Amino acid sequence: MIQIDIYTSRTCPYCINAKSLLRSKGVRFNELEVDGHPERIAAAVTRSGGMRTVPQIFIEEYHVGGYDELSELDQTGELDKLLKLNDNGFTDKGGPEDVSQ
Repeated sequence: MIQIDIYTSRTCPYCINAKSLLRSKGVRFNELEVDGHPERIAAAVTRSGGMRTVPQIFIEEYHVGGYDELSELDQTGELDKLLKLNDNGFTDKGGPEDVSQ
């Protein structure tokens, strides 16, 4: 299974949109809410090379960026490649990923 980490904030509309887009792809992700968690903020800043906005999205070790970059990858078809989805929306393992988050 692909590991996806997304650093979010409760009040961030871009975070909500990013999570919605990922859910529409049928993939699971680890949501790391930064509100009240300075250690998560520090981790996000370190992993992203200094970015201090949310969401910050990582697919495996690849830093996607925020929602705008995620959306652009989706529009160009590159997101499905990163998520290893085939034309039917299924993972290379043959079935949809669990989206029970």
